[in-house]
Amino acid sequence: MSVTEAMEEGEEEQPNLGDEAEEIGNEAKQVEEEYSWPVIRFDVPPHRAYHFCHQFRTPSNPNNFLKGVKWSPDGSCFLTSSEDNTLRLFSLPENGSDHHESACDEDSYAASIVVSEGESIHDHCWYPYMSASDPVTCVFASTTRDHPIHLWDAASGELRCTYRAYDAVDEITTAFSIAFNPAGTKIFAGYNKCLRVFDVHRPGRDFEQYSTIKGNKEGQSGIIAAIAFCPTHTGMLATGSYSRTTAIYREDNMELLYILHGQEGGVTNVQFSKDGNFLYTGGRKDPYILCWDIRNTVNTVYKLYRSTETTNQRIFFDIEPGGRHLGTGGQDGLVHIYDLQTGQWISCFQAASDTINGFSFHPFLPMAASSSGHRRFGIPESNEDLSLGISGDENCASVWSFSYLSS
Repeated sequence: MSVTEAMEEGEEEQPNLGDEAEEIGNEAKQVEEEYSWPVIRFDVPPHRAYHFCHQFRTPSNPNNFLKGVKWSPDGSCFLTSSEDNTLRLFSLPENGSDHHESACDEDSYAASIVVSEGESIHDHCWYPYMSASDPVTCVFASTTRDHPIHLWDAASGELRCTYRAYDAVDEITTAFSIAFNPAGTKIFAGYNKCLRVFDVHRPGRDFEQYSTIKGNKEGQSGIIAAIAFCPTHTGMLATGSYSRTTAIYREDNMELLYILHGQEGGVTNVQFSKDGNFLYTGGRKDPYILCWDIRNTVNTVYKLYRSTETTNQRIFFDIEPGGRHLGTGGQDGLVHIYDLQTGQWISCFQAASDTINGFSFHPFLPMAASSSGHRRFGIPESNEDLSLGISGDENCASVWSFSYLSS
């Protein structure tokens, strides 16, 4: 059924994801047990395997810039979000990291899927059991201003279905953050002072709503801008708010377990460690990523510096598959690598000439993707000068290949 037909008939195609989730999950666990993560050498600067810049720039919008990048769970492709309300999917070539050094002034190849949204994109996320070999699971979700949550087909770029939340006056309200639960059966969405939970198999306006503010005004106020689930299936999730707080809940009944204070700006990124014992939080206009031990949340364990003191942008960080190191960008154009066992800075490399707002490790290869850019307010001197002086290593996306130790 096409999207137009679905809208005409008032029905929407229901994604059949649940039957495959358990089977794919068991296979993934078995593969993970047999697979040994490559030991990445962060003391050796990575080389740029692929680069993309020109397709993000058009004469109608020369000031376009990227807002984030995320690898698919199966590592076959990555998804970028940009200021022109567009999501672009880039497939990783079969030769992977064996590619030669890529130049900054040209695009390595074109995006395979381009999805245009109607308004500014707040957040996007992959279905956790996405596999290119199974078209049913090839989906990702996005949320945009004044629109419902969209579930997109990553193989065709078509809209699969929508999940709509309504406010007290029966108008569509926008989610600011979204995330699939680890089982892949529900979509958790962050709103102002509340969370709404949608059943993946029931698109439409059915949802459960949980207020983040209790009757005595305790809890987590503000817009919920970030959501992350514990990877060890302990049933916990963390939410970051513009009120500069992070909350930890139980997934099954949304019981509030902890409220964490200490961020200088609104919390825009949260991520659990691979063992599920630690939580990392970052905020806007806040130069530190805070590390919390969720078994003892009285004080932070350590702080990781990054250059984000004067930007309102959401700056994403990521933890490598082995769980030992964290990578984060900043306004200095550098990607900084930290040892999570000690909290010490390890190394850095120049990824762009402007703000690195997105950084994502490949799920199993010694590779990573970065996105860069920020809004510029220059005025071109003539119609011919539409680039605003932007070079090839600004407002761009790159794929980096790291050296690693062979077993």
